[in-house]
Amino acid sequence: MSCTRPLITSLFAISALVASASAAAADDALITVTGRGLADRPGDATASLIVIDRDRILGSASNRLESVLSDIAGQQQFRRSDSRSANATSQGVTLRGLGGNASSRALLVMDGVPQADPFGGWVAFPAYATGRLGRIRVTRGGGSGYWGQGALAGTIELESVGPGDIAPAMGSLSLGSRDSMDAQASLGLERPGGFATISAAYGRGDGFVPIVARNRGSVDRAAPYEQASAAVRGVIEIAPDVEAQANVSAFTDRRERGLAFSTNTSEGADASLRLVGRGDWGWSALAYVQTRDFTSDFAAVNTARTTVSQTLQQFGTPASGVGGRLELAPPVGGGVVLRIGAETRQLTGRTRELFTYVAGAPTRIREAGGKTGTTGLFADASLETGAVTLTLGGRIDWWQITQGRLLENTLATGAVLRADQFADRSGSEVTGRAGIAWAAAPWLTLRSAAYRGWRLPTLNELYRPFRVGPDATAANALLKPERLSGVDAGLTLTPATGLTIGATLFWNRMEDAIANVTLGTGPGVFPGVGFVAAGGFYRARQNLDALQVWGVEVDASWRVGDFGARLSWSHVDPVIRASGAAATLSGLDPAQTPRDQLSATAEYTGKLFSLSATLRHIAGQFEDDQNLRTLAPATMVDAVLLVPVGKRLTLEARAENMFDAEVQAALSGTGVIERALPQTFWLGVRFTL
Repeated sequence: MSCTRPLITSLFAISALVASASAAAADDALITVTGRGLADRPGDATASLIVIDRDRILGSASNRLESVLSDIAGQQQFRRSDSRSANATSQGVTLRGLGGNASSRALLVMDGVPQADPFGGWVAFPAYATGRLGRIRVTRGGGSGYWGQGALAGTIELESVGPGDIAPAMGSLSLGSRDSMDAQASLGLERPGGFATISAAYGRGDGFVPIVARNRGSVDRAAPYEQASAAVRGVIEIAPDVEAQANVSAFTDRRERGLAFSTNTSEGADASLRLVGRGDWGWSALAYVQTRDFTSDFAAVNTARTTVSQTLQQFGTPASGVGGRLELAPPVGGGVVLRIGAETRQLTGRTRELFTYVAGAPTRIREAGGKTGTTGLFADASLETGAVTLTLGGRIDWWQITQGRLLENTLATGAVLRADQFADRSGSEVTGRAGIAWAAAPWLTLRSAAYRGWRLPTLNELYRPFRVGPDATAANALLKPERLSGVDAGLTLTPATGLTIGATLFWNRMEDAIANVTLGTGPGVFPGVGFVAAGGFYRARQNLDALQVWGVEVDASWRVGDFGARLSWSHVDPVIRASGAAATLSGLDPAQTPRDQLSATAEYTGKLFSLSATLRHIAGQFEDDQNLRTLAPATMVDAVLLVPVGKRLTLEARAENMFDAEVQAALSGTGVIERALPQTFWLGVRFTL
């Protein structure tokens, strides 16, 4: 990786800082650093909040973040495939049935830093090795009081490992089906004044053939992948009750989609510095910078799947994000916990593409991109009084969309075919959240919340037209922000020792929902995309009137001695409200949104071995906006067996999709089915020194 040398340099610098801090603290009382931000807010009790601990993070059969998040029913990406075979641009995250779009509608943060791609809003899952994660907090429901834009469906908070989880050396190595390899390793240094970690992960595989056997042709082949990531982190106390947290990370990701001319590559690097004060006046100051780049090739296949030809080469999508967040927790007293602050995030990105291939060679070049920015002020207060917890938060955000452009030229002569310069736009959004929780009895807590959130269109949605096979989709530089209003009510029961049951009923209405709307079929010439061949669909990104969703979530956990179980079920009833050119979609379901999702895990943890099995079920869902093509329901079983060999070494056996269920990930207009991961087995070792 190109960032290896800076990462190693950073490690030595951070380690030296930790050693210096520990020496200065040697004669003082024990100093405790956490590596986290400010303490969790009491008002979180009013939300539908699920915490995934480190044991479960490390207990996934795939050893991948997206699989860990699948424990939370209702969490989904646009496609059912994971980051070994999906197109990276389809992996936006969302919750509560707010699908139908590949951009994220849930806000994903890592140690407080927003993680969605600055250009497209998707998530680079290979960047997050499970070994470097200490805790995940998933809050369902809009959080745009404390959190900022993008938290329509909820918030997913990733936290790095803390001092209690690091070791001088630890890691794992597994070999799997189809010549796959999965490796992670980390080094840790802990002292009274702080700690430092360096971690790395590498995975590769020859891949499987994405197209199901009954639809394959001679051009279909396996889809290999190769991915790596590295991270350096240091946490030190720099003054009494003040700690500094420095992070540097990088990743690279290469996948093929099972055809010639179908390679995706992603790479990126992040750096952040957070100062956290834990005195009477709590405070946090965060600054970060992110860089990303993405390439992708696209191909067309004939009906018999005997020939394949390149249709587009997205040879560069450089993007960057810079931002910061300042948060204060003044000592209000009277049972009130107050947070006030400000934050900003400024994004820049563009795509560069070769297209309109003739006799195997491109004839045109395109550049599209621009800048977006948001700056906000927020306040959030929690009050604990007896058995009741109240929370009230609000914020105002100012946004800008600037320097938007879409340029197209012929390669042979440089003649200008299109030179669109879009008008700058700006606006403001007022959002918030209010909630109440009542501990009605030692075994019963009732809660309810109302919230409003918003999301700014991505640069990808605003400016980049794209093609998938014969289908073409036009961008829309006039897209408005999405705005969501919602309410939920729920309860948490602890009817017996070790048993917890939670249930939540919710309603959301997202106005101006952005969707790819079918407006015509080929053959023909259409605005924004040009010619669409016979059998192809012409679509354009548009704001729908609204997407409404009713739903229920049930989560349960049970633990008695060495035995445990977890269950998560989500049922949603989404419906589109649309008029004008999109009127035909009114009353339909959003694309790629299953009505039911279920995850259930049973486990045994003993001295001689540990065994867990997870069943996941996804209901049928529509492939397209017109609800004409349906992806079949799917039920998968994963399993993990761990056998300790002494104190330092553990043997592992993992199975993904153990019974080789057909998990349909895509369905073309000609009936060709693409599948997600088939049956996959792993054998390996884990060690701790």
